Amino acid sequence: MEFIPIDIHQHQKYVIRFRRDSFIVSFGTDKDFGEEQEYLNWLKQQSDKYPQGFVLVFENDKPIGQLELTVKQYEGKDIGYVNLYYLIPEKRGMGLGSELHEYALNFFKASSLTEYHLRVSPSNRVALAFYMKNGMKKIKYEMDGKVIRMSGEIPQ
Repeated sequence: MEFIPIDIHQHQKYVIRFRRDSFIVSFGTDKDFGEEQEYLNWLKQQSDKYPQGFVLVFENDKPIGQLELTVKQYEGKDIGYVNLYYLIPEKRGMGLGSELHEYALNFFKASSLTEYHLRVSPSNRVALAFYMKNGMKKIKYEMDGKVIRMSGEIPQ
């Protein structure tokens, strides 16, 4: 697998399709996806700030996934934040998520972080199981119960 920084112009059709599908997998619908141009503007801004955190995942020159990783403030300290872990449907359940996870941990470790968070839909049982298998713990429900905030430690 290859992790290539997202180029909005070159990768636009993939990032929109992948992000939209992530909403469907997580919430059963993409109605809260929002405006495509707003997402692209946000993605451009974030990928300029974190070029190694906003990557498409390629296998044999074919895009099969996407990662969106940032550094945020939470309760007064810097943490890693996973905005998106994504694999195309035919690549799920093959152990490739572990490679995305390892990439994310290395990205956060390079920023000298010790903790990372993400949010997950309570109905996304496969994702919840994956995160818990990787040592993450549920912290609290957010957005009126729509998502669970989870945290994990970054091995040093």
